[in-house]
Amino acid sequence: MREEIIVAGSGGQGIMLAGNIIARSALSSGKYTTFYPSYGAEMRGGTANCSVIVSDKEIGSPVISSPSVLLVMNEQSLIKYLPRVKKNGLVIVNSSLVKSYPDASIQVPATGIAIELGDVRAANMVMLGRLIFGTNIFSKEIVTEVIKDVFKGKQEFVAELNIKAFLKGNNYDKKS
Repeated sequence: MREEIIVAGSGGQGIMLAGNIIARSALSSGKYTTFYPSYGAEMRGGTANCSVIVSDKEIGSPVISSPSVLLVMNEQSLIKYLPRVKKNGLVIVNSSLVKSYPDASIQVPATGIAIELGDVRAANMVMLGRLIFGTNIFSKEIVTEVIKDVFKGKQEFVAELNIKAFLKGNNYDKKS
C-alpha cells in the first residue's frame, strides 16, 4: 500500500495540521511516512500545501509528482493540483468554497459543516474525516487518538470539536 496525498488550500485553513495528523496517524499505524510542508509568501490567506506519503515500505523521497489523493480546500488549489492527480485518483473538494469541481470528485461542504458545528476552523477536520473514509488507510479510532494527542493541553472543547468534525466528515455521504 502506498498513498501519495496532497492537501492544499489557503493559509489559515489548517492545511499543515491536517497533513501532520495524517503523518502521525501513519506512524501510529506502524507505516512509513513523509510530511513535506510548503507555504506561500503570505501568512494568512496565501497558498499552503503539504505532501504526505503513507506506505508499507520505506520511502525514498518526499516529493510527489502525481498524487493518488488530492484534498483541496479552495478553488486555486484545485486549479493548480488537479492536472497532477493520477488517473482514477481520489479528489476530495470543499464544495462550500470550490464551485468548479470535476464530476468524479467527492464534494464535501466542509466549511458549512464546520460552521454548523460551531467553528469554521474545523473544516479541515471534516475534510480529513472524508479522506480517511475514502482511502481507509487507517482506522478512524487511530486518527481520533492522534487528534486527542495533538490538542492535549488545549481546552477540552477544542479537541472535542475537532473530533466531532472529523467523525462528521468520516460519516459524510453525499446523499445524506
